[in-house]
Amino acid sequence: MSPLLPIDAHAHVDPSISSGDLDELHAVIFAMTRSVAEAEIALKRSDATTVWGVGAHPGLVSAQHGFTEEAFSILLDRSPLVGEVGLDGKSRVPLDRQCAVLSQILKLVQERRRIVSLHSYAATDRLLQVLERTPISGAVLHWWIGDEAQTEKAVGLGCFFSVNIGMARHPEVLRKIPLERLLTETDHPAGNKSSRLPRRPGMVTDVEAVIARLHSLEPQEARLLIWRNLLTLTSQTDTWQLLPRTIRVRLGAL
Repeated sequence: MSPLLPIDAHAHVDPSISSGDLDELHAVIFAMTRSVAEAEIALKRSDATTVWGVGAHPGLVSAQHGFTEEAFSILLDRSPLVGEVGLDGKSRVPLDRQCAVLSQILKLVQERRRIVSLHSYAATDRLLQVLERTPISGAVLHWWIGDEAQTEKAVGLGCFFSVNIGMARHPEVLRKIPLERLLTETDHPAGNKSSRLPRRPGMVTDVEAVIARLHSLEPQEARLLIWRNLLTLTSQTDTWQLLPRTIRVRLGAL
């Protein structure tokens, strides 16, 4: 069997990209969308190793005000992934409005379990409060920089964490995340600005190296760990059948 591909659990990719260009990334990509309108375009695609999400980015005024529960619900049937959604304390969108949108999304996900990639910039405590009120399976906190108490709370809520190279500056945070809850990400094009590798979706070998170093693992052990964590996540959310066949086959062989 071919070697395991790297997993990028959170990246932004132009939905107009060609299938050939995606294939050349040689990675499993969980591609976020920022709005319902973008998701409508992205979910018309069928790619071998890219999973397209349904998003309503908290930092974008147009995405938040363009959100409707009905439109989001219809798209949810077509993808195993919700993202990017969450809260942003620096957004021009009032936080109460963001919380209302996120709560509607989480209620939909309670009914139809999905992997949910959550943004929490400058709103960590508020996000955890919303998750407490509307608990879900499959929450993935992306680019997490919460403190020890916040991380412990998130772990207790069952959250996973996707980490990028920008988080290498916060080893104290990375050490607090249980190994069985870790996923790798680029958050391309924002989260890999400090990478010395080519800046593109799927290029997470530097993140794998950081994880391996912190936990005394070989790099290939770190990648296998991430795949096993993805298997756990898809099992918990019962989203396995919604993944592209190439990814399902690989997960089934673990």
